[in-house]
Amino acid sequence: MVLHIGVVGLGCDWESRHRPALHSLQDRFKVEFICDEVALRARNAASQFNAMAPNGFRRAISADHIDAVFLLDQQWSGLLPMQSACAAGKAVYLNTALEMDADSQSELVRLIETTKVPFMIEFPRRFAPATIRLKELIATQLGQPKLIFCHHRITPANGSSSPRSLIIQRYLAEIFDWCRYIVDGKPESLFSVSYPRAEQPNDIEYQMLSVDFQSKEDPARRVVAQISAGTYLRSDWPEAVSFRPPAAMQVCCENGIAFIDLPNTLIWFNGAGRHMESLEGERPVGERLLASFHRLLENGNHHFDCLNEFRESTRVIQAARQSIAENRRIVF
Repeated sequence: MVLHIGVVGLGCDWESRHRPALHSLQDRFKVEFICDEVALRARNAASQFNAMAPNGFRRAISADHIDAVFLLDQQWSGLLPMQSACAAGKAVYLNTALEMDADSQSELVRLIETTKVPFMIEFPRRFAPATIRLKELIATQLGQPKLIFCHHRITPANGSSSPRSLIIQRYLAEIFDWCRYIVDGKPESLFSVSYPRAEQPNDIEYQMLSVDFQSKEDPARRVVAQISAGTYLRSDWPEAVSFRPPAAMQVCCENGIAFIDLPNTLIWFNGAGRHMESLEGERPVGERLLASFHRLLENGNHHFDCLNEFRESTRVIQAARQSIAENRRIVF
């Protein structure tokens, strides 16, 4: 089955993730139109897929031959593309939900629950080859996690026009979901701190969460995850931007420790020594995400409940704000 799709907002992941995946999966997706707030960028992208670049998205979304809409960036139009897609009964693929403010996220949940349109929200770290391999090692070699450390340095190239607090919010929400997937449990409590942005004290440039998880396999077992993200690197520090990036995840388990460099490298240690695995030959994250969305529309087969995971991530972010405001640990 070939899905006829429209793209609204190209976003910072277009070149690295979405465009290559759509090219590779042309037997499953046919791009019919691309809209972006920068018209020239939309025309250039559309020409690569022999697609249209209409001036507006409303009529393009509601066309009978469109099966799904990819919303890949937060732009001037806000929730209007989402509202148009839901009103037209189109399936929705979202790469913007975790960077919305709280009111927009609540409206998004209401739209999905009211209209029942098929949808998928991106949680890319779940689909990384290194993540899938780590889950296998936890089950077979490393044993259950005890401590998890994740820090993401948001470089200028990763940024967007959104306030820095919302950019950081997106990465914290993605990483929290990643940790929850690795732990296979639920959060019990968290404590959060942030550091204000000097030129805009109402905004931030760093935030950290310390989350206690309860393991589903053993409710008495606790796993602590330390999650942080920051935009403190400046574009006029080019050497600092590229200097020795930390491992995306460090996981201390019962029988060893693992280090992940996304998306394809996993180094782990146990009593037998060091083991390095490079998974370059595996299918890229973008293709895995889009293939999962295609399965969802083709036969309703989807391996995790996006809306439930989205609710859980937004609940944690809201609790983190409360923790900062009240300077205390929040218990769920």
